[in-house]
Amino acid sequence: MAAATALLLASAVASAQTAAVNTPSSAPPASPSPDYHPSLGDLMTMAIQPRHTKLGLAGQQMNWPYALYELSELRNAFARVARTIPVYRNIDMTAVIGAMTTAPLSAVEKAIHAQDARQFNAAYAQLTTVCNACHLSQDHAPVVIRVPASNPYADQDFHRPVR
Repeated sequence: MAAATALLLASAVASAQTAAVNTPSSAPPASPSPDYHPSLGDLMTMAIQPRHTKLGLAGQQMNWPYALYELSELRNAFARVARTIPVYRNIDMTAVIGAMTTAPLSAVEKAIHAQDARQFNAAYAQLTTVCNACHLSQDHAPVVIRVPASNPYADQDFHRPVR
């Protein structure tokens, strides 16, 4: 069943790509739309917070391969935030993100590689504390991040797949 689904998906993607390349554009050129400039809050809500949550849920379920994936995604999301908003309130975002997250993210990574739930929980709690410390430093005290108590992603299973 999975092979048939993968084949169907591959066929649909190939067809869409071929259609996009081979279809002449008869529509008039669209007027330029204004550039979208997300705020730091937008990026935190769209990119950082979901990755933080999914990392925590994967760790809670001891799904170490998925936790490692989400850790990478979280690091990449922080890098995208710094590229998108290089300076926030006269603060170099690359520098502040690096200074605040390097050690806690490394501790989380170490716990994942050790496949140690207790170590993961401690490192993840420290990462969460650092998030809140950053919010406080930027006068965003009402934004309080916590270790997820439940799964807000009803369509995703965070348990490690059984082989």
